[in-house]
Parts: sequence; C-alpha cells; structure tokens
Amino acid sequence: MTGSSPFSYAVYRLVPRVERGERINVGLVVFSRPLDFLAARTSLDDERVRALWPELDRAEVRPHLTALERIAAGDPEAGPIAKLETTARFHWLVAPSSTIIQPSAVHTGVCGDPPTQLSRLFDSLVL
Repeated sequence: MTGSSPFSYAVYRLVPRVERGERINVGLVVFSRPLDFLAARTSLDDERVRALWPELDRAEVRPHLTALERIAAGDPEAGPIAKLETTARFHWLVAPSSTIIQPSAVHTGVCGDPPTQLSRLFDSLVL
C-alpha cells in the first residue's frame, strides 16, 4: 500500500443511562502519528437522543462535544490539554471516561488521506 500510513480512531458515544447499556454514536476522533494528523468530528442527533433520554438537556451536551473537537484541533483557547503535542492529546481524548460521553476502544487501520478517512468513518459510524 504505497502512500498509506497507519492511523487510529475511536468512536465517541453518548451513554445516557449506564445501567441500561444503551449508547448513541456522537463523534469520532482520528489520529495518524506519521502524518501528524489529529481531528475529531461530532454530531448530536436530537431525535435519537430524545428516544433514549427524553429529559436530557441536549444544549448541555453540545459544548462538551465541541470541546473534544477543539482539543483535537489544538485550539489554544480550549484549555491546557489542547496545548499538548498531538500524540498526548490523542491519548487524552481516547482515555476511558465515566461521563455520559465515552470513547470506544481504539481501532487501527491504514490510509493515505486521514481527513478523507475521518469523513468516511464519520458517515458510516455516526451519521
């Protein structure tokens, strides 16, 4: 696979009620160390969220999803984690969490164009 580099990704899941084991995919983070690429994309489907957790204030969830995107992008105004180098930010973004937004296990693959891979994975796993 000439021109391909390894990459890792994780899916972000909204876990409204941990005790029920229900999840909604709400985002994705893609990282390629050789290509120095890290990006996250999120989306909150109001209808799906309402079906599992009608009382959830979705307006309170959106800023947390946006923060994940800003940290991945290295936005200096997104706090101290966003100022870390790319690999450290990725490891922070995929660390196990007990909040209602949780990353999946990290998966791997190879690609030559991480932004395109991010779009493909996002379309198939989140939207």
